[in-house]
Amino acid sequence: MDPFLTARRVVSALGAVAALTLLTACGNDQGTAGAPQKLPGTAQPASGDQSTGDGTATSRGGTSADPAASGGTRTTPSAAATGGGTTSGTRCHTSALRASVGANNPGAGQENFPLVLTNRSGRTCTIDGYPGAAFVDASGKQLGPDPKRSSGSPTKVTLAPGRSAWAGLTFSNPEVSGARTATPAALLITPPDEKASLKVTWPGGAVPVSGNSSSVFLTPFQPGTGA
Repeated sequence: MDPFLTARRVVSALGAVAALTLLTACGNDQGTAGAPQKLPGTAQPASGDQSTGDGTATSRGGTSADPAASGGTRTTPSAAATGGGTTSGTRCHTSALRASVGANNPGAGQENFPLVLTNRSGRTCTIDGYPGAAFVDASGKQLGPDPKRSSGSPTKVTLAPGRSAWAGLTFSNPEVSGARTATPAALLITPPDEKASLKVTWPGGAVPVSGNSSSVFLTPFQPGTGA
């Protein structure tokens, strides 16, 4: 065999192997550049994203969120917790009061009687609002409808022991109005926000119970006796 021919074949074969190796290397570099990069660890939520995979919210670092900052309502301590607020239990109860009806102060066809409540207890209490009232006969049966409330602005009245507050009871004189009348034996007076009544003898004679201008009106309590 010609030695020169054999050498040329070996050189050609080595060149083909080198070219194939170079081509393969280039192909591997292109494949690596296009592949997704895989990083170690778990991806964290972006800053401000506090949601978990199941859609529920979590707080960071164990700090509770401020409701006002998220559009909610900030809760403030109650008056009881801070020692503020109004002291309860100061209302004048029926058992602490004495009732009376003052003298009539008539005018312009109207009869006007002050209904007086006096604090007979040993503690200060308050009255705020309108009284309840009902005329009754000797058997306790009510005469006429319940009185109506006149317009007015109730003011809380503080009663020290022995002090009084009064509310006005007014109606048109039956002789002027022509209303049908009855003469009560007593008047039941109920303090504001109470259920028990105080019974007093009615000193005012006949009162309207039905017919024209038969309404009886009450005013809110105010300090004093109305005298």
